[in-house]
Amino acid sequence: MEAAPEITIFRLILAFGLLIVPIALSLYMRLGIVQQLLISAGRMTGQLFLVSIVLIFLFQWDNTWLNIAWVVMMIFFACLSAMVNSKLSFRYFFGPVFISYFLGTGLVLLFFNSVIVNYSNIFSARLMVVVGGMLLGNSLSSTIIGISHFYESLKKDRKRYLYLLSLGASQSEALLPFYRDAFLAALKPFMAGMATMGLVSLPGMMTGQILGGANPETAIKYQIAIVLAIFTAITLSVALSLFFSARRAFNPYGILKETLFRA
Repeated sequence: MEAAPEITIFRLILAFGLLIVPIALSLYMRLGIVQQLLISAGRMTGQLFLVSIVLIFLFQWDNTWLNIAWVVMMIFFACLSAMVNSKLSFRYFFGPVFISYFLGTGLVLLFFNSVIVNYSNIFSARLMVVVGGMLLGNSLSSTIIGISHFYESLKKDRKRYLYLLSLGASQSEALLPFYRDAFLAALKPFMAGMATMGLVSLPGMMTGQILGGANPETAIKYQIAIVLAIFTAITLSVALSLFFSARRAFNPYGILKETLFRA
C-alpha cells in the first residue's frame, strides 16, 4: 500500500479554516470559549511541532536512558495535568499519582513491548516513546475522573461514610462503595468507546498505520493489542492512585482531611 500523501504547510493552514464553524457557533450562542479555543489550538500546534523535532532526534539517537527519561518526563506532565484539571491538592496527590502512573503505565508498556510486539529492543524510541505516549494520553482523563469522583463523593456523602464506620465497618469496608463508584465512573467511558470501535469509529493508531502504508490486517492487530493495553493501564493507574492517595488522605481517626481540596 502507498503511504499517505504529504500535507503541505499551506494546506495545513487551510485546515485551521475548519475552526470557523465552532467559532461562529460559539459567538452566536455566546459560549465564551473562543479565546480558550484559539489558545488550545495554538498550544496543540506548537507542542506537536516541537515534539516532532524532538522525536526526530530521539529516533536517530535511540538511546535507552534517553528514551526512559522522556517517558518519565511525559509521566510528570501527565500528573501535572491531572492535578490542574482537578480540585485536589498538589501536596497530597502529586506523589501518589506520579507513582501510580509510573507503575501502571510502565508495567503495561514493558509487557506490550517485550511480549506482545516481541521487539528485539524493548526500550527502542519507536516503541517506548510512541506507545508510552498513547498509554499515558488515554489513561489521563480516566484517572482524573476516577480520583476526582472518589474524593468529591466522599466529601459530599461524608455522613454515609461516617455512618458505616459507626456501625463497626472497617475503613476499607466503609470506603468500598466509594471505590466501586469511582472505578465505574473512570472505566465506563472507555469501555463504551471500546464496544463501538470499528463500527462507529476507526481508532487513531489503526488509521495512522493504514495511512502510513501498513497492511490493514497488521494495523487491526496492533489496534486490538494497544486498546487492551490502554484499558489495563487505566485500570492499574486508577487503582494505584486511589490506593496510594488514600493512605495520606485521612487523619489517624479515619476522617477525610479538609486540606485535600484546593479552594
